[in-house]
Amino acid sequence: MAAVLVLAASTVRADAVEALREFARDAKSGRASFTQVVTSPDGAKKKTSSGSFEFARPNRFRFAYSKPFEQVIVADGQKVWIYDADLQQASVRAMDKALGATPAALLAGDSLEKDFELKALPSAEGLDWVQAAPRRKDDAANLQSLKVGFKGKALAAIELVDGFGQRSLLSFKDLATNATLAPDHFRFVPPKGVDVLTQ
Repeated sequence: MAAVLVLAASTVRADAVEALREFARDAKSGRASFTQVVTSPDGAKKKTSSGSFEFARPNRFRFAYSKPFEQVIVADGQKVWIYDADLQQASVRAMDKALGATPAALLAGDSLEKDFELKALPSAEGLDWVQAAPRRKDDAANLQSLKVGFKGKALAAIELVDGFGQRSLLSFKDLATNATLAPDHFRFVPPKGVDVLTQ
């Protein structure tokens, strides 16, 4: 009986890896709302933000934070823009320097197996988890862990622990895959008077 339970549990976790592969293969675009909770390394401080997310493969995405303050992160396939409305400041980086082993690379990239080594993890918090370990050493150095959570076949969460031990949990809801998205959602033109920093 125990062997059957162990086998069943490993099958469920293996399905989470397959769910991520299917998502990367079949979801050519999508949109969702999200909540992000960032926790300090000692667990004492938490910061919550929320907004909307859109993506279109390959390498186009838009994170629009609405609370507690407005910030937009937009990738057009060539460059990644970060715009802070309160500071009236925008920064821009080349895509290959900005993406690396990030949640955006997992969600909107086109080379999942090339960039990440996938491993099933035990289910937790009602989700089936997959560890996505960066294959490039310089990406791995800036990251302690990167996990993706599925509820059945549906993408539900991404958890990232950076090199300093800060934990970020992105929880998605109302995910619609293969949605029709306007191309200009993935273009950013700095508003007049905004300082632009090129990195």
